[in-house]
Amino acid sequence: MKKVKQDSENYLAKMRGVSKSPPVVSPSEIFWSWIGAFIGIGAVSYINYNLLNDTDSIMVIGSFGASAVLIYGAIKSPLAQPRNLIGGHIISAIIGVACYKLFSDYMWFASAVAVATAIGTMHATKTLHPPGGATALIAVVGSSEVHNLGFLYVFIPVGAGAIIMLVVALLANNIPNTRRYPEFWI
Repeated sequence: MKKVKQDSENYLAKMRGVSKSPPVVSPSEIFWSWIGAFIGIGAVSYINYNLLNDTDSIMVIGSFGASAVLIYGAIKSPLAQPRNLIGGHIISAIIGVACYKLFSDYMWFASAVAVATAIGTMHATKTLHPPGGATALIAVVGSSEVHNLGFLYVFIPVGAGAIIMLVVALLANNIPNTRRYPEFWI
């Protein structure tokens, strides 16, 4: 009984964290993160609302907002690097579409399998990008507009949008002398 109590105390102690809050971010870092996110999301949104507006295609998906946080605001993170951005989204999109096609009669199951498999596959391929989990989930729970795309979803909006955001990240993140992106490609 004493061991069980000790184990539960150790388990709960893990939840206290191991360090203090992160350091303050400089105004310059905030500014350049804002600029990158504005231009990156602006470019993808412009295409969506002005060039694809009269088509069945879409360009904006919610997971791009989370990608923007990483590739413009946390540029040194391994999760924000080009391999992770592109690979994580593409792999997750393929898995999400496949899960929807295979298990759409059981949406709860399709959702769980899509996200869990996307995470496992991103880990295995060294492309872990947290927004990829949302990309897989969107393929399953998205609108009929998303479902009608089928595997085209992998290319437009996911692949094309991620590439546009990457180009903006390469350009904007390297303007100031204090920033450098990427940390690695492969």
